[in-house]
Amino acid sequence: MALLGSKSHQLLSKIATSDKHGENSPYFDGWKAYDMNPFHPSENPHGVIQMGLAENQLCFDLIEEWIKNNPQASICTPEGVHKFRDIANFQDYHGLPEFRSAMANFMSKVRGGRVKFDPSRILMSGGATGANELIIFCLANPGDAFLVPTPFYPAFLRDLCWRTGLQLIPVHCESSNNFKITRPALEAAYNKAKENNINVKGLIITNPSNPLGTILDKETLKSLVSFINERNIHLVCDEIYAATVFSSPSYVSVSEVIQEMESCNRDLIHIIYSLSKDMGFPGLRVGIVYSFNDEVVSQGRRMSSFGLVSSQTQYMLASMLSDDRFVEKFLAESKRRLAKRHNIFSKVLEEVNIARFPSNAGLFCWMNLKSLLKEQTFENEMVLWRVIINEVKLNVSPGSSFNCSEPGWFRVCFANMDDETVEVALGRIRAFIGKETKKPAAMQVKRWQRNLQLSFSSSRRFDESVMLSPHMMSPHSPIPQSPLVKAT
Repeated sequence: MALLGSKSHQLLSKIATSDKHGENSPYFDGWKAYDMNPFHPSENPHGVIQMGLAENQLCFDLIEEWIKNNPQASICTPEGVHKFRDIANFQDYHGLPEFRSAMANFMSKVRGGRVKFDPSRILMSGGATGANELIIFCLANPGDAFLVPTPFYPAFLRDLCWRTGLQLIPVHCESSNNFKITRPALEAAYNKAKENNINVKGLIITNPSNPLGTILDKETLKSLVSFINERNIHLVCDEIYAATVFSSPSYVSVSEVIQEMESCNRDLIHIIYSLSKDMGFPGLRVGIVYSFNDEVVSQGRRMSSFGLVSSQTQYMLASMLSDDRFVEKFLAESKRRLAKRHNIFSKVLEEVNIARFPSNAGLFCWMNLKSLLKEQTFENEMVLWRVIINEVKLNVSPGSSFNCSEPGWFRVCFANMDDETVEVALGRIRAFIGKETKKPAAMQVKRWQRNLQLSFSSSRRFDESVMLSPHMMSPHSPIPQSPLVKAT
């Protein structure tokens, strides 16, 4: 069997068979555990609850209501079928003019109307994944590097590096400083790369942060813009959670900051956006690159032909996002519901004396489980993580998968489930934390180790008996030959 696999590998490309996809991480392994044993309130009440998915399902009723009231926005209804031929034949990779205008207007509304966006600078791609890869193809050569502050989104390794050949250089941020991105940390990472003869082409940040759920203040953003200007490198700002800010302070976009800076080379500034998080449309694959650089817009548009948004999707969204009354209602109600769900989770964590990082954005909490570790090591973080999936049956993501420099942090998502599932998940958290905090740490770890039946990718073990069938595969973990997590 192994020999056959080896021969098959030889027939494929280096990119296809490389391990640069980044799926060998507990972030993806947790997905597989859920895929193999998904929770269902009646059919599988003891299954794994998906809390590793940063998805926004809280306002689907508003979307469904708009669709019912606007059947002409679809070419698949009697009211809209007269546009079928035009939309089905549309192939211009600039995108529908009305779609680009509606996106520009929506991006402005999300940022409080304090900045305007030019529709001619909008480049389309297949979700934020494709948009991130597109901007890297435009800005960097294989072997070049981008700085990225920690903790950062685990799939950046896939999105930014797998096919482009880019390197990521962590800029380590510490909880003692509220994970702030400091100038000394940036300079240390940059200088070390230069000493190692690595060509640094830019800095990529997420604002609001995934996984912290925090926003960057104006002064920090100005400092980052100054840093990249001084070194003549690019700044890519991933702003896909911009409309998930549910409490003060208010969100500040890099586009707003550079308006106020006199000495700023705008050719170095690029924004990544999508509708996957703010509107809850990951399946529609709407990714946007917005660049202030004319050459990037020109060359990026040619590249965007490899990952266009369906013209049918563009047509429908152009109508929806142009409905100012609906957009304003949706954004306000989304913030209200996110705040409510965040408060529910926060109160339960407080009840069981689990600290969380203060946040006001995103679809998740960054919780501190250091008190449950026997020793403050990443090995013990993995022990705890396996138990949470294997025994508590919750898929949460350990901080090590986000390249966090400190063990014991976990990201838990709260907006991807209905109210009933929330109650079940919170009940499991209460029961587990209450039970474990009453026991000495040594006893906890010893009991955990007796019951572990979970493989972890870093050990490079593989159990062919738990191979996922194609219909069970998560789209976030497409390589079936990778090591799997087995949730019993």
